Amino acid sequence: MVRFAHISDVHLGGWKQQPMQDLNFESFKKAVDICINQRLDFILIAGDLFDSAYPPIEILKETFAQFKKIKEAKIPCFIIAGSHDYSVSGKTFLDVLEKAGFCKNVENFEEEGENLILNPVIHEGIAIYGYPGKKSGLEIQDLRKIKLNDAPGMFKIFMLHTTIDKAKGTLPIDAIETDLLPKVDYYALGHLHIDFQYENFVYPGPVFPNNFQELEDLQHGSFYIVDTESTNSLQKIELKIKEVVPITIHVKNALTATEQIISEIEKKEIEDKIVLLRIKGELENGKNSDIKFSRIEEYVKQKKAYFLLKNTHNLKTKEVELEIEVKDVENIEEETIKIYSEKNPSDFNELIPQLIDSLSIEKQEGEKTESFTNRLITEAKKILKF
Repeated sequence: MVRFAHISDVHLGGWKQQPMQDLNFESFKKAVDICINQRLDFILIAGDLFDSAYPPIEILKETFAQFKKIKEAKIPCFIIAGSHDYSVSGKTFLDVLEKAGFCKNVENFEEEGENLILNPVIHEGIAIYGYPGKKSGLEIQDLRKIKLNDAPGMFKIFMLHTTIDKAKGTLPIDAIETDLLPKVDYYALGHLHIDFQYENFVYPGPVFPNNFQELEDLQHGSFYIVDTESTNSLQKIELKIKEVVPITIHVKNALTATEQIISEIEKKEIEDKIVLLRIKGELENGKNSDIKFSRIEEYVKQKKAYFLLKNTHNLKTKEVELEIEVKDVENIEEETIKIYSEKNPSDFNELIPQLIDSLSIEKQEGEKTESFTNRLITEAKKILKF
């Protein structure tokens, strides 16, 4: 019948480091080129095309150029919003893409009592249904109420950006029960960054890994080409852009760690590759700041690596026990500050409550982590009068 691409979780603009952001876009560009060269009947993008509802203008310009190529190749593109490019207001830049004629958002439903009735977008005998992902998995309670406005005799596709029960594993999160979803021929899923299949429920994985851990686990991005007439209907397309070199080093002495890390990197071939440097251990001598990461970065640069990403989450210093007796447990924060200030007199102590209070600032809808962090830092600088 048809051959189509199932793409999800592109997250354009997601990486804050420009070299990694470039790779993310290069991976999406490669996916688009493959779809055009394969002369597919249509493309599905199952959410999170962008990493936020309001992506930067440079990301938009480059994205529009790729969608222009898809349109010129006369390949229809169908899309839904994901949890990142979804907005409670209902307005996202997906609307701009649709109004430009580059794609069709297939979200179309009506409320009927307690149920949500989804209407299909019909394309050459194919019925495509869709429901967007929302923040914090809020779409799941809606999915439990969904019914389809049937399209008899047609091949049915349901686009979803959510977590299904068969894929969540041991994650302590809510998930939609697959048995509760309306029956269709193919479920084009997004949201979980995994290559996963259960019957006709398919997650294609992200177009490019979205963080350090995903680069370790996945190495590269992927998507699927679905051929409804083939015995093996699913063809996984791997988007290999740069090779990944994971390096894990256990450290005990921060004072000698720099040389230890450089020595380990020296054993690897890293030219034009992404270096994932994971440093673990409990420091018996020195502290994290004694490790000269600037020297390590310079060494990696000299060896012509594409980029270095480092992770020190599991690098700990030995805990120092503070002997403080707190009497007023109901106001433990104020009591602790008071006791600490008495034992460690300083003008800075007067600023501690204000600094703690500044951390209560909440992240706004659609706000990127980097922007939120900058707001917190700006507020702290005001208090410290920097």
